[in-house]
Amino acid sequence: MVIKLPALKKEEGRKFLGPSLQTSQRASILLELVEALRLNGELHEATKVMQDTINEFGGTPEENRITIANVDLVLSKGNVDVALNVLRNISPKQSCYMEAREKMANVYLQTLRDRRLYIRCYRELCEHLPGPHTSLLLGDALMSILEPEKALEVYDEAYRQNPHDASLASRIGQAYVKAHQYTEAIEYYEAAQKINGQDFLCCDLAELLLKLRKINKAEKVLKQALEHDIVQDIPSMMNDVKCLLLLAKVYESHKKEAVIETLNKALDLQSRILKRVPLEQPEMIPSQKQLAASICIQFAEHYLAEKEYDKAVRSYKDVFSYMPTDNKVMLELAQLYLLQGHLDLCEQHCAILLQTEQNHETASVLMADLMFRKQKHEAAINLYHQVLEKVPDNFLVLNKLIDLLRRSGKLEDIPAFFELAKKVSSRVPLEPGFNYCRGIYCWHIGQPNEALKFLNKARKDSTWGQSAIYHMVQICLNPDNEVVGGEAFENQGAESNYTEKKELEQQGVSTAEKLLREFYPNSASSQTQLRLLQGLCRLATKEKANMEAALGSFIQIAQAEKDSVPALLALAQAYVFLKQIPKARMQLKRLAKAPWVLSEAEDLEKSWLLLADIYCQGSKFDLALELLRRCVQYNKSCYKAYEYMGFIMEKEQSYKDAVTNYKLAWKYSHHANPAIGFRLAFNYLKDKKFVEAIEICHDVLREHPNYPKIREEILEKARRSLRP
Repeated sequence: MVIKLPALKKEEGRKFLGPSLQTSQRASILLELVEALRLNGELHEATKVMQDTINEFGGTPEENRITIANVDLVLSKGNVDVALNVLRNISPKQSCYMEAREKMANVYLQTLRDRRLYIRCYRELCEHLPGPHTSLLLGDALMSILEPEKALEVYDEAYRQNPHDASLASRIGQAYVKAHQYTEAIEYYEAAQKINGQDFLCCDLAELLLKLRKINKAEKVLKQALEHDIVQDIPSMMNDVKCLLLLAKVYESHKKEAVIETLNKALDLQSRILKRVPLEQPEMIPSQKQLAASICIQFAEHYLAEKEYDKAVRSYKDVFSYMPTDNKVMLELAQLYLLQGHLDLCEQHCAILLQTEQNHETASVLMADLMFRKQKHEAAINLYHQVLEKVPDNFLVLNKLIDLLRRSGKLEDIPAFFELAKKVSSRVPLEPGFNYCRGIYCWHIGQPNEALKFLNKARKDSTWGQSAIYHMVQICLNPDNEVVGGEAFENQGAESNYTEKKELEQQGVSTAEKLLREFYPNSASSQTQLRLLQGLCRLATKEKANMEAALGSFIQIAQAEKDSVPALLALAQAYVFLKQIPKARMQLKRLAKAPWVLSEAEDLEKSWLLLADIYCQGSKFDLALELLRRCVQYNKSCYKAYEYMGFIMEKEQSYKDAVTNYKLAWKYSHHANPAIGFRLAFNYLKDKKFVEAIEICHDVLREHPNYPKIREEILEKARRSLRP
């Protein structure tokens, strides 16, 4: 037992027992034992050891640090007042006074939440031990409680005492930024660089300029900082690496061709640093390896944005030469393999992640996505289910599960998960994520008004808001979820009153335009999404000038973003609206060749349906059926695909097969689309299934009592046919 370690031995005993422990070593070991017992929850045993230690080392030079260590033990037992009394009794003349005051300040802030007494501790330090260091501590304390203006006063005073303190100059600039005094911060950085030639401040200045979107100025500052002879000392080399990485970020916005060259320079320089630190500064090896890994990640992210997936994979793999067990990069690599369609490699990396961390939530979700891609729907659902059983209010996973169950044709299983989430807390129904998921579910079961109501509760949220607005706009522009631009079903069945329909369409466009005023893009992709939605609003007006303006906008986006699925779909829809069918068909054929990925699944499905519609109009039913089967392969709930297949069978006078497909369309539209009900009843009539035809007519008329033609053309004919 450590307590039985030998104390100082007599001189004559040393030659037999070997050297004894020094007083400071024994004190350190005993304090380590106290800390271990405290962390293990054995407070009684820890108190006994601490009391023995206090008794043994009273009056020795170790007494002060034992007193400080005792405070942690006292706080663990909840005796805050006792701990504060012990710390107050330490006078400025004692060597541990500074440590005692810092610990006291921490108690006031973390335990008692008293910011005034927290700051008073540091002011007392400055009063009793005046100097740049204590001023710096006071300034940092003021910054930590978000009082940057007061911190600036303290930093300025400290800076006058020690104008060559690099970290202090950086802190002053950061204080200006925290106080939102950006102009003053820029002026300070520029002045400090000119007066003291402190090049290291250029990175702080460039970061601020980048934040303020002053791209050209940031580029100029960084280039000036890098205009010097080759440096050999490690701090200067490290500063150059930082400048180069910032310069690469600057180039991302306006000079993408220079990004790779800049990152290569940074990585070469970092490799030189890594060769030298083991000999010169070995303690820096982990942080410098981490920085080299982050450069490789920056390479990968750039390649990913440019859709150069193979190069992105190589860059992510390079990370492992610096950080062999980086789970975050392993996950990114798995997601990239899924994006490329390398399903086995993706599964292999997910398995490694789940071996190292069995409850790795993101890896489980990714594995579920993978199982879905492999058409192993049950396995995918089980993985999502496992995650939600542990965390029922994980709405990101719930949202993915809704999509997966819809694509598996099992949307009826979703309400049980809503009930499971509600059991977590009474506040769950108020959560934006919960309402978002409810809205998406309602949209998929053909309840657009209910969907808008729930999505509206999520549209102000920072996480869910943008996606909620996107879906609300789509619903407003197409509440019946028809194939935009599709004309195969025109004059099939009955249409609503034209004037009333036109008014509803105008209201929908007006509401969508209002919603888009709340859509604030936070990235280049969301900026493109906004432009596409604005174009779709113009398209929905069906006025020629607006449709041509929308077409011009879509062409610009498609040229800027090569092979963008949403842009090509919007372009095809615009061509269809403007009756330029061959051009629309050309764009849709491009999309028919695009690889299926989950993130673009909705737009791909819409493009396949629109192309199938065009083929149906040209009586090219074989080509249409191939596309429709693909829709059903990836989405078993795609009722529009079943509807088109029913339409094709009906055209071919195969009424039994038409009934089979229309039944599936009626089922997966959740009986919400009366036109499908009409066609199903009509084909039952043609197939001489009169009772079934009558039942469907009643289902339609129950929800839509004035639905035209169904009563006289189907219901009454079916009744007459049943009469003997």
